Amino acid sequence: MTEINSKTPIEKMTIGGTIYEAGNAREFKTGDWRSMKPVWLEEKCKQCGLCFPVCPDNAIPVGEDLKRKDYNYDYCKGCGICAKVCPFKAIDMKEEGVE
Repeated sequence: MTEINSKTPIEKMTIGGTIYEAGNAREFKTGDWRSMKPVWLEEKCKQCGLCFPVCPDNAIPVGEDLKRKDYNYDYCKGCGICAKVCPFKAIDMKEEGVE
């Protein structure tokens, strides 16, 4: 991956939106700009497995026991797709920073 910083000349910059190397999402923690935060209600969760495959950021970890765990908020962008797909209302969307 090209190292780009404030001193990089324009000729060395990559074209915006272009990915030059696969598997680089883990290098960039992008969850700090979300405005909504999903909150997993473990007591309501039936472990149906519908939420984690629809997460576009792979922010819902699944353990070796094949059960979902709590969110990896370093990568969750708060899109709410997981909450929409949950038939058991086990995911609440809350405003970020509000308890």
